[in-house]
Amino acid sequence: MNRDLSRRFDGKHVLITGAASGIGKASALRFASEGAHLTIIDLNLDRAIEVVEQIKSLGCRAVVFQADVSQPETLRHVIDKAIKTLGDLNVVFTNAGIGGGAMVDEMPIDLWDRLIRTNLDGTFYTIKYAIPSLIKQPGNAIVTMASSMAGWDTSLRGAAYMASKEGVTGLTKSLALQLARYDVRVNAICPGVIETNLGGRSVEEKREAYAKFARHIPLGRVGQPEDVAAAVAFLASYDARHVTGSMLLIDGGQTLQSWSNAPVDTKAYPNEFNVDEFSGGTL
Repeated sequence: MNRDLSRRFDGKHVLITGAASGIGKASALRFASEGAHLTIIDLNLDRAIEVVEQIKSLGCRAVVFQADVSQPETLRHVIDKAIKTLGDLNVVFTNAGIGGGAMVDEMPIDLWDRLIRTNLDGTFYTIKYAIPSLIKQPGNAIVTMASSMAGWDTSLRGAAYMASKEGVTGLTKSLALQLARYDVRVNAICPGVIETNLGGRSVEEKREAYAKFARHIPLGRVGQPEDVAAAVAFLASYDARHVTGSMLLIDGGQTLQSWSNAPVDTKAYPNEFNVDEFSGGTL
């Protein structure tokens, strides 16, 4: 079977939440480079519009909606409007999410609620309202942003973040079973530390923090958004036609290391930077 692998998504309608920056933006541009039309959903409208303009420069159609994924009625409305504009959905990537950390006994209730509503509920709402469109034809796909590094590593102050992402893992597995009868596949990506934006830091501080973290990754580098975007595109494509219910870890080997085989300077590891800052840094 001869196929142009550079145009795997020609004419397909791909919806991505949290696509104004980082992994979401890189994924949107990757899909567009392979011929997809995009629906972009993000709270940051200005940056989302910039992404849409880049997509259009690649010769693809794109629409943008400013929406909070934790608000189900708003999300239902924009998904319906996206389908009316660009046609039925073929791929959904639930990338939107937030980070944050605190010890459980000190954690504000609103922080717990915000993380669960955005990361877990937002994923559920997006998929719930996309399913009627996705199941209309076989071969469609859902990719979730699941456990991230918190699924294998444990973050001291990351209880809420980890709980939200482990919830997405369970949701992903159940959906894979539910939707298999329609030949709609559901998989998760689980990125390690990816070089995006760390809030409140200068460019030099970010560069230094990532350089320190890279010393603890076997492949010797911090991941880039494009690394994850390539994995998202694979899982959404025909090339992954026999893959469903999987959790694809993208971490450069970071989680292969236990304390017994970590780098020799590992005792300094907890004090070099606040690992919890990276929990939300992959989005």
